[in-house]
Amino acid sequence: MLEKKHFALKAIPPRPTFQQDMTEDEREIMLRHFAYWTEQLRKGTVHVFGPVFDPSGGYGLAIIEVDSADQVQSMIANDPAVISGLLMEEFYPMRAILPERV
Repeated sequence: MLEKKHFALKAIPPRPTFQQDMTEDEREIMLRHFAYWTEQLRKGTVHVFGPVFDPSGGYGLAIIEVDSADQVQSMIANDPAVISGLLMEEFYPMRAILPERV
């Protein structure tokens, strides 16, 4: 069995103040975005996700464990916030240090 790969996903909002001033329409999209990533968490493909409160402009972060980068691209393509054009998401490979491997 091949070892799973880990990726850091960054969700970039449309403006630095988005976390403070999103519109009702944007909030509805973000609720669907949250539900989508919660389901990925339940499936075990996401270890953790949530907003990062960077003073220069917040963004979302997720740590993903899958077989390939293609799976991450598919997850991004199916995110309601990406489909709507509200968020842009990028991802990077990472070497995860997990408790069971230390």
